[in-house]
Amino acid sequence: MNATTLLAGPDDVSALVDRVHMVRRQGGPDRRGRALIGVVGAPGAGKSTLTALLAAALQEAGTDAVVVGMDGFHLAQAELERLGRADRKGAPDTFDAEGYVSLVRRVRVQREDSPTVYAPLFDRHLEEPIGSAVPVPAGTPVVLTEGNYLLLPTDPWQRLRRLLDETWFVEVDDDARRSRLLARHLAHGRPPEVATAFAEGSDQRNAELVASTRARADVVVRWHDG
Repeated sequence: MNATTLLAGPDDVSALVDRVHMVRRQGGPDRRGRALIGVVGAPGAGKSTLTALLAAALQEAGTDAVVVGMDGFHLAQAELERLGRADRKGAPDTFDAEGYVSLVRRVRVQREDSPTVYAPLFDRHLEEPIGSAVPVPAGTPVVLTEGNYLLLPTDPWQRLRRLLDETWFVEVDDDARRSRLLARHLAHGRPPEVATAFAEGSDQRNAELVASTRARADVVVRWHDG
């Protein structure tokens, strides 16, 4: 599949706004004018920044948008420790993947008279998920969901592609991505040696896995920092 390439950055997400409106126009009757778009990228690629800026730009233009993060489905730290997976937090099997897919399906099938769907949020300061923190009202015309593994070709992740209108892969300079990731770990209080171990160890392995799914995306967003 030949993906469409879009250019965007913190000061200009206009191409992404236009793409969202196109997806809404092309949706079938069952979509009811809603665009449900998955944004994929490696750890530190800037997915959260991109989706937040895009949602704000859509809101400013008069289109309501909600961001649902896959990170809200991180297993709790205590459960990761019980399972012996705490040292590779962020790997595919450290998420409640079935729960995430079920949440996306609930958002997909919402009707105008459906109740609000509540999604969890990952608190980076607590390093823990917080349940029912993000409301998705039934009438919301744009829902952006972002995470690392939306394009994995294995169950349950592969079911997401049938639920999403489009998937976007965020592509950034890899050196900048690694630097940003290391800075994030340090900012959250990890000692330098622990931060480096995460960034160069499990984070890098996860990044390589995410990169292997790029060809499955509908759109490649080349994101620059300014």
